[in-house]
Amino acid sequence: MRWKKLRHIFDPEPYGFFGDYSAFAQSPQALVFDDFVRIYFSTRERDGNLFKSHVRYVDMTPDFDVIHVSREPVIPLGKLGTFDEDGIFPFHVTRTEDALYGYTSGWSRRESVSVETGIGLSVSHDDGVTFERLGDGPILSASVDEPFLVGDPFVFSRERHYMYYIYGTTWKEGPDGVAERTYKIALATSTDGQTFTRHGRVVPDAISDESQALPTVFEAGGRYHMVFCFRDTFGFRTDPTRGYRLGYAYSDDLVDWTRDDAALGFERSEDGWDADMECYPHVFTMKGRHYLLYNGNAFGRDGFGVAVLEDV
Repeated sequence: MRWKKLRHIFDPEPYGFFGDYSAFAQSPQALVFDDFVRIYFSTRERDGNLFKSHVRYVDMTPDFDVIHVSREPVIPLGKLGTFDEDGIFPFHVTRTEDALYGYTSGWSRRESVSVETGIGLSVSHDDGVTFERLGDGPILSASVDEPFLVGDPFVFSRERHYMYYIYGTTWKEGPDGVAERTYKIALATSTDGQTFTRHGRVVPDAISDESQALPTVFEAGGRYHMVFCFRDTFGFRTDPTRGYRLGYAYSDDLVDWTRDDAALGFERSEDGWDADMECYPHVFTMKGRHYLLYNGNAFGRDGFGVAVLEDV
């Protein structure tokens, strides 16, 4: 593949979502309209010494100039005690016959470890300005074989709905005494987009102690392609060599995937906002071209940029 980086297209800082704390626009996810693209992202709100994640969007021209930025979250956080009471991140939107489905990765805090996650489902009847939950519980969560951290949904629809998501395999205490999680990409399928059957893990590791996150799938050149990000379990917050970078796999049937990171042709910049980290990718098609949205350094503190696919 040959990707051309276009530019850093959105910086959340000037918009003042939470007063003095306005950084972060994480996990950009696109919904294409006839003459503009709506990009959903998660912001961070201070909650004492911790944070909560809220979903907003920016509307952009096909040349990625800002038209409008939502001032309020598109969906409220969950009720007390629910799986998404502390945040939604990421938020993937897909079209159905008569509405929009918003698949949520909801999270809540734990005492023994920092977080637990699940996948929820919401619906919009106003072109994605607001979403309403179909219920307070998740549609996919921890199970016997996937014991925690089920999240990062991406739904690709053909004759049925293919959901690529992540699930946690371990929590391990690091050298600093802080427990860190490891998670892998798996597949579940559905006929109605609401009830899913799990099929297990689909992407092999490239490094030891690897965590895989935020898969996105598209079709080009007669084949299916998956872009995701991966990192080491420990040291990823401070060491760029262990932090998030982009990975790649391909498939002919959406079920069996072959990993080939070198074929992606997408590298960190030599300097600037995406020199230390590239994470949370999302590929979408607009006017016949494939675009890749992604976050850079510090997990999206400075917003996101875009690249265009020039050759497969």
